[in-house]
Amino acid sequence: MDTLMLILLGAALTGALLLIAGRFAGFRAQAPADYAGQEPRFDLREHLNGPILCEGVIYGPLGRVSSRFVADMEARWDGDTGVMTEHFRYDSGATQTREWRLTLGEGGVIRAEAEDVEGTGQGWASGPSVLLRYRIRLPDNAGGHVLDTTDWMYLCDNGTVINRSQFRKFGIKVAELVATMRRKD
Repeated sequence: MDTLMLILLGAALTGALLLIAGRFAGFRAQAPADYAGQEPRFDLREHLNGPILCEGVIYGPLGRVSSRFVADMEARWDGDTGVMTEHFRYDSGATQTREWRLTLGEGGVIRAEAEDVEGTGQGWASGPSVLLRYRIRLPDNAGGHVLDTTDWMYLCDNGTVINRSQFRKFGIKVAELVATMRRKD
């Protein structure tokens, strides 16, 4: 076998191993059970309630910041049913509003719906974490694509929530979001 063939074979094997590792290690491999029994316990009715300030960045597919944003959120609950309204202001000057309708079920199960979400999002609260998976439809001016979204939210001891989200198209990561959420005083 010549040297070029060995290099190509090595590159193909490395790529395959990285793809497999991405499924079984890191962000995508987390499970709610990984956080069971840890403290503080993330209760959406308590920790995502009232006026909330959210600040974050969105990374493009190559890992560079493509956008920064600030969002004013307001969440209110009636038992296990909640509504969270989000008003985003992006560094480009663009604005966006979303209203989530949330339902909490047995065993930490969460159902989430919004106008730009295809179908119903599914989530789970476990210990200090919340996982939410859904398919979001981008606005027409952003291409109108539907992306598979995985949100992980982690509650810190001081009540701040750290949100990390990945957005995928055909299984390929096209964007990532990192944000903080904390109650306004």
